[in-house]
Amino acid sequence: MNKYLYIAAFITMGLVACSDDEVSSDTPGGGESTELPDWYYTGGELGTTFNTTSTAFEDPTPVVEASASMSSAFFRGEQFFEKPYTSNFSGMRHGLGPVYIRTSCQHCHPGYGHGQSQPAGSFNTNEIGNGYLLVVYNPETNAYVSWLSGMPQTQAVAPFKAPLDETQIQLTWHEYTDSWGNKFPDGETYQLRYPEVEIPQSAIYVANKGYDVGNYEVRLESTIGIYGTGLLDAITDEDLKAQYTQEEQDGYLKNGLNPNIFANGDWTGQYANTAQGGDGTKYPYRYTYALSRGPLQDAAGANAFWNITNATRSDRRFHYLDAAGTYALYSSQDADVQAGFRAYIEQADPDKSHADWHIQNADGTYDEEQNIYNYLTSKELDVEVSDQDYIDLMVWHRGLAVPAARNVDDEEVLRGKELFEQLNCTYCHKPSWTTGDDEIRDPARFFVGEKADQLPRYPNQTIWPYTDMVQHKLHMVNDIRTGWCRTTPLWGRGLHQRCTGAEYADRLHDCRARTTMEAIMWHGTSTQSDAYEQIAAFRKLSKEDRDAVVKFLDSI
Repeated sequence: MNKYLYIAAFITMGLVACSDDEVSSDTPGGGESTELPDWYYTGGELGTTFNTTSTAFEDPTPVVEASASMSSAFFRGEQFFEKPYTSNFSGMRHGLGPVYIRTSCQHCHPGYGHGQSQPAGSFNTNEIGNGYLLVVYNPETNAYVSWLSGMPQTQAVAPFKAPLDETQIQLTWHEYTDSWGNKFPDGETYQLRYPEVEIPQSAIYVANKGYDVGNYEVRLESTIGIYGTGLLDAITDEDLKAQYTQEEQDGYLKNGLNPNIFANGDWTGQYANTAQGGDGTKYPYRYTYALSRGPLQDAAGANAFWNITNATRSDRRFHYLDAAGTYALYSSQDADVQAGFRAYIEQADPDKSHADWHIQNADGTYDEEQNIYNYLTSKELDVEVSDQDYIDLMVWHRGLAVPAARNVDDEEVLRGKELFEQLNCTYCHKPSWTTGDDEIRDPARFFVGEKADQLPRYPNQTIWPYTDMVQHKLHMVNDIRTGWCRTTPLWGRGLHQRCTGAEYADRLHDCRARTTMEAIMWHGTSTQSDAYEQIAAFRKLSKEDRDAVVKFLDSI
């Protein structure tokens, strides 16, 4: 249903936040009554912001703005996203380490968006904007290696040593030429590139201590956009299953569906949590490129708030370390770590509340090997992030609005939208969903009762994320681990450079695409790609029509 908005009225009401105190030139209407299509309201009535400036990803949803308590919690939570954690043992945002990935969330999410591609050379995680996560896996099984944490740590607080020495990690960019010679039939050319990462064994802490790490390969995955994730969480499990069922029945996609997630009309794999207080209830996968997480309350953001910094909270009173226990074992035997541990632990536990961190030998000396091991493997660490701090962070996370579509009355954009649909790109980049009652679900069982009631909800909204929430295969060179990648929501992606200050558009899972056009063409570099036929048809369009498709994608 079309609606009428008065932009000038929005300014008066404070619903448009422009950094230069003016309405963005992307906003239709210019202060006059303007008829706007439904897809302008990307996040529906309850989840859309009309700010399209450099702060467009930072706005709270109208639901949050309508509640004084939620607004306060939102802005408190925002601080936990923006500000760095420290290795202090008390005070605000203390508890960094003993090993960690970044000091703040914003390091990986500049401007509240997704990560930026990084220049060739060494891998610097202190650079704000480097949202790359190292994916180290066994090429024979495609499973993560057990001797590193799933999100590998490259930093440590003394006396501990980093599991990976990032100064030895090298990022290289390679130029790529597709089967069409990177050229359209009318002669226009484009460029393609992809990243490669090398981690030598000498960079691996446990390998240097004698552990056999075996064969491993490395891929990159950039962080995902965090705005609008609360709206995606409001899609019902039933509607997700219906989408999978429809795609399986249609049989249009040559790679089918990931058999580890869905087959024969039902789920073959779902997300559950029994490690952090969960009861094992199963939920469909929703988040990350690799579809590794279920409901938002136990998804990437809730997880990262703990494992990126290793700051503990009441539901996770243990360190984020490798599954095999190699880091704890070899750290406990490291003479340098042993030499510095007493000074460290007497700050961490001055009252000696944890007796097993202060075990002494018969001669009165400390058994530091055992003490270090007990500390690193403890399940009863002191809480460093309060429950209210965590709730505030998740009010912020769930409360981020989606920027409205831009240039929706532009004829070129409308032509691009029509062509995007005609090419059937909307089969995977499904334009819209309708949310359900938005029941708060948490596999970790933290957000239940009064805690769940503090979170914003988005019931019965038509939203326009342009994703089917399903994994597909593009068969790109140096592809994502397993080859299966969730269809990226396209909403807001055209504002990436404006909001983050990035040099490039940084599209696709590893930011290999410098422009939207490059991202499109990567979809067709293999005849085995689920989108090959669509890209072959796209190539035959006139330059004007191709540019119109790009302009449309950059407008949603």
